[in-house]
Amino acid sequence: MNTPIHDEISRIKDEVLDSFDEELEQQMDEDRLDEMVAEGLSEPTMDRRVYFRELFRLQHELVRLQDWVQYKNLKVVILFEGRDSAGKGGAIKRVTQRLNPRVARVVALPAPTERERNQWYFQRYVPHLPTAGEMVLFDRSWYNRAGVERVMGFCTPEQVEEFFRDVPEFERMLVRSGIILLKYWFSITDEEQEFRFRMRINDPLKQWKLSPMDLQSRIHWESYTRAKEEMLDRTHIPEAPWWVVQAVDKKKARLNMIAHLLSQIPYETVPKEHIVLPERVRNADYIRHPVPPEMYVPEKY
Repeated sequence: MNTPIHDEISRIKDEVLDSFDEELEQQMDEDRLDEMVAEGLSEPTMDRRVYFRELFRLQHELVRLQDWVQYKNLKVVILFEGRDSAGKGGAIKRVTQRLNPRVARVVALPAPTERERNQWYFQRYVPHLPTAGEMVLFDRSWYNRAGVERVMGFCTPEQVEEFFRDVPEFERMLVRSGIILLKYWFSITDEEQEFRFRMRINDPLKQWKLSPMDLQSRIHWESYTRAKEEMLDRTHIPEAPWWVVQAVDKKKARLNMIAHLLSQIPYETVPKEHIVLPERVRNADYIRHPVPPEMYVPEKY
């Protein structure tokens, strides 16, 4: 016969497992892509058990980092750049998965409006910078100008050159203002990008990820390579260096990137007061009214 204590422990276990399943569901969805094609077309990935053990350990440390950022009123900006399908979105999901969205915000700006195209180039990014106690993750950033805008002809050579002159000073200003700025480039091979694009084409649940611009990026692979090389060369500054993540293996890339992020911001355990759950106030005159049956969602499962 189950006791109240036993029931409570069982419920706690179920809650913990549900939290693990959240990540497992995402990973199984991604693994489906690899199962749709013959073996050997993509690099082998690390052992699933090792991956999950390390991911949950690192995510626990990210929560501690988040607490420290709030406690010390730090301002953190993390840029995620790389070719289309390089795994930026997947890495961002794993970084923010256990964090408070009020502390760790993701910024993924759409194409600039006509008004924004006529502003100072960095102006549309400035409102999204963090205040004290915040972390902001940019899923693509002002480096669009050095990549897609340049390659696809959305800006002039003079605008590109102006960007390269301005961006080191812009980032130095950010750092001088107290912002911790980290820049990650996710690197994949030509063959791996082609493989991932073909998986998206053949998977109806992933086709939305494949935009016309993605298809153009295949045509202009070498142009993107030259643009990336110049970007890294001219914007790799001591105050805000670039960090290149080997991203052919998505699981390893996520773990390596998160581990590196944690190493770049010294943090400690934040002292916290002991939390006591207060007793619920019960009023003798309170009567709970029933919910009409037609308002309930049908229980099909």
